[in-house]
Amino acid sequence: MHIDGVPNRTSRPTYLLRESYREGKKVRKRTLANLSALSDEQIDAIRAVLAGQSVRPVEELWQTTRSRAHGAVQAVRVAMQRLGFESLLGSRPSPQRDAVCAMVAARIVAPHTKLATTRWWHTNTLAEEYGVLETDETDLYAAMDWLLERQGPIQKKLAARHLSEGSLALYDLSSSYFEGSCCPLAKIGYSRDGKRNTPQVNYGLLTTRAGCPVAISVYAGNTADASTLMPQVDQLRRDFGLERLVLIGDRGMISHKAIDTLRTLDGLAWITALKSSQIRALVQGGTLQLGLFDQRNLFECSHPDFPGERLMACRNVELGKLRAHKREALLVATEKELEKIRARIDNGSLTGRDKIGVKVGQVLNKYKVGKHFALTIEDSGFQFQRLQPQIAAEAALDGLYVIRTSVPKEQMSSAEAVLNYKALAEVERAFRSMKTIDLHVRPIHHHLETRVRAHIFLCMLAYYVEWHMREAWRELLFADQDLERKKHRDPVAAAKRSDAALAKVATRTLKDGSPVHSFRTLLEDLSTIVRNTCEARFGQRSGSSFQMTTTPNPAQQRALQLLQAITV
Repeated sequence: MHIDGVPNRTSRPTYLLRESYREGKKVRKRTLANLSALSDEQIDAIRAVLAGQSVRPVEELWQTTRSRAHGAVQAVRVAMQRLGFESLLGSRPSPQRDAVCAMVAARIVAPHTKLATTRWWHTNTLAEEYGVLETDETDLYAAMDWLLERQGPIQKKLAARHLSEGSLALYDLSSSYFEGSCCPLAKIGYSRDGKRNTPQVNYGLLTTRAGCPVAISVYAGNTADASTLMPQVDQLRRDFGLERLVLIGDRGMISHKAIDTLRTLDGLAWITALKSSQIRALVQGGTLQLGLFDQRNLFECSHPDFPGERLMACRNVELGKLRAHKREALLVATEKELEKIRARIDNGSLTGRDKIGVKVGQVLNKYKVGKHFALTIEDSGFQFQRLQPQIAAEAALDGLYVIRTSVPKEQMSSAEAVLNYKALAEVERAFRSMKTIDLHVRPIHHHLETRVRAHIFLCMLAYYVEWHMREAWRELLFADQDLERKKHRDPVAAAKRSDAALAKVATRTLKDGSPVHSFRTLLEDLSTIVRNTCEARFGQRSGSSFQMTTTPNPAQQRALQLLQAITV
């Protein structure tokens, strides 16, 4: 007995239940019933019964005993494979290499302490994918020591990939605070985290012009920015073998004193900016005439105090308005606080020149505009007033900044020099991602200096993978895809996003109607792709298990496909 399907030209096939019989030497068929009124599922079930199969509800055949998030791990795994990340760490397989790869992936997907990481990665497929099922926190610390020993060769490989002779490199310094004070690197210095009098560590990040990280160096928390520059220059020339390079740093990093040293190095050029005192001197000396900005916002000049350099003077009107508004707000806030002090003096609750001076000093130190006030402090009185000529002189320079470079004009135009200096925002973006948004380099819990260095290097490697993932996912994120437009924009005016990017922000959807994501929410969406462990319930195979991964939806499939385009 069997089911035959008889095709119909314009409609569903006719399904007939038939049996075969023999008539002499011939085999003939006899129709027993017309099954066309049944659904396809019912017909398939009858076929299964006729074939001798046991027909039961699906839930009686097997059950899901475990579900683990897999999609985000898969995405990071694909990116690392495309980057050749394992070979970047070491040419030979080893448990330490596997542990480092797992820590980098965990830092991207869900950053935790090392102990918490070894517990967390068993809740998803990361431990299985990277072969670290039996790895504990002690093994991770050993892997960090292994990684630190290879930092030099790894960074040399990254430089060979992404830096070439004559290319541009960005360098800047940041800091992160400690939990505890046992580490020799933990020193109190200028805190970029807003945590005054808290031990911290400084680290300098070297990137390409586009912001791809290449190397990171760690320093004690009280190390000055400018003192870290020459070690980076030595690394670029000696370790990376680059004789010709353009180094870009801010005015605090590439100082006037550092430039005197850089001038002695053939093939090394720089782009930085002048400090406000230097700009004021140029204006007062007549080199910078503010009237020149009436018709344009950028012009180039030179000055004997900066031999062999080009000066690009820029004036951003909107930036000038912002600074004027901020200064006025600080002046008003300072006056309100000073009025409170004067009220206390008048009611007799605050007396004595020394005590009054301490309170006034606290206010001036808080708002940093004490230079704009004339103060008179006496034992029984206190007077203050604004220094209007001084405020007006500073206001005249609002929105004015000057870029300085040693790169010849035939190699780089004035507009290009300004845009290249503004590319330092890419390093700031890297610090922001490493510290707060994605990788959470802080707070630092390690006590050993070597572990702190390894931890920060590990976070840099995680950002290296994340940077490439972000670039591959630009069309799915809020990021602007029109990179060519950025190269030809007004170098002085504030950057504006393309119409396509603004449309993504306004509608929160892509052209196909799917939602626009941030990097973090896209990873979370991919995490809904899960790997299920299923256990059979029937016959002698009861208790046996198998794994089944859910099928990605079209948007998730697109995200995974885009990662395949990553190249190095």
